[in-house]
Amino acid sequence: MLVLTPGEPAGIGPDLVIMWAQRARTCEAVAVADPAMLAARATALGLPLELCAHPGPVATGPGRLSVRGVPTAVPVVAGRPDAANAAYVLETLRIACDGCLSGGFHALVTGPVQKSVINEAGFKFTGHTEFLAERCGAADAVMLLCADRLRVALATTHVPLAQVPTLITRTRITTVLRVLEQELVRKFGVDRPRILVAGLNPHAGEGGHLGREELDVIGPVCETLARQGMRVTGPLPADTLFTPHRLADADAVLAMYHDQGLPVLKYAGFGRAVNVTLGLPIVRTSVDHGTALDLAGTGHIDEGSFVAAIELAERLAGR
Repeated sequence: MLVLTPGEPAGIGPDLVIMWAQRARTCEAVAVADPAMLAARATALGLPLELCAHPGPVATGPGRLSVRGVPTAVPVVAGRPDAANAAYVLETLRIACDGCLSGGFHALVTGPVQKSVINEAGFKFTGHTEFLAERCGAADAVMLLCADRLRVALATTHVPLAQVPTLITRTRITTVLRVLEQELVRKFGVDRPRILVAGLNPHAGEGGHLGREELDVIGPVCETLARQGMRVTGPLPADTLFTPHRLADADAVLAMYHDQGLPVLKYAGFGRAVNVTLGLPIVRTSVDHGTALDLAGTGHIDEGSFVAAIELAERLAGR
């Protein structure tokens, strides 16, 4: 059984859950959300929605959805987030994550959150990945996005670009590569995965003339892990790493920072890509996009990434 968190209630997360609930399905899932908010959004979308309280028999028929009720602090207006509901968003995540840790749920699928609103409410929040890692007591969570066969992991996640070089350490790169390899085997069933590693600087540092991170950190780590048996190649110039002949036999790419790897992946598969958190004791997947406040409640959205996230969560949980 999956657990779903719609995320920011004023965004398209509730719409995605409601639209998915219209499908004929065999997958059992429970949404952790405000039932009144879901009912109001379904009305705005013109979609039927019968809400069934959880705990209780899990609804699977079209137009029916099981819900673990958590009330919002103030009424929700589609497209207009309110910082008063930030605590509600975090509480849904806590309940869903703890339910996975206890074995009540087999995987977590998250809708998009509005990080700025949560921080404006006084909560330090950099993203789902970091929140769930702390909640699970996992020190080495890794962010991975998948679009068909292309998988891109990140050495650093939601940090200012100016801080990235200070975070590129031998310890960090070694840890991320080991987690990535282990999870590709354990969760994705890849035998002896082949991983390509991007350099941090243009042209992978140009022999030290454009930066030394490749010579001092990334290269030595790749060499050490390769000697230990890992199929890792790098550091490679990021501008040519994502070419078809390079990716043909690769199982994953490790990018050094968020906007080095994810623009390529989202160009290749936006709308069907899935975010997966590696290194957790639970399975967690998510959509590849944000809250799209301007589209909330309009019905003019593509639920492809959310459906893909649910399907991948089922497969990973099954392993």
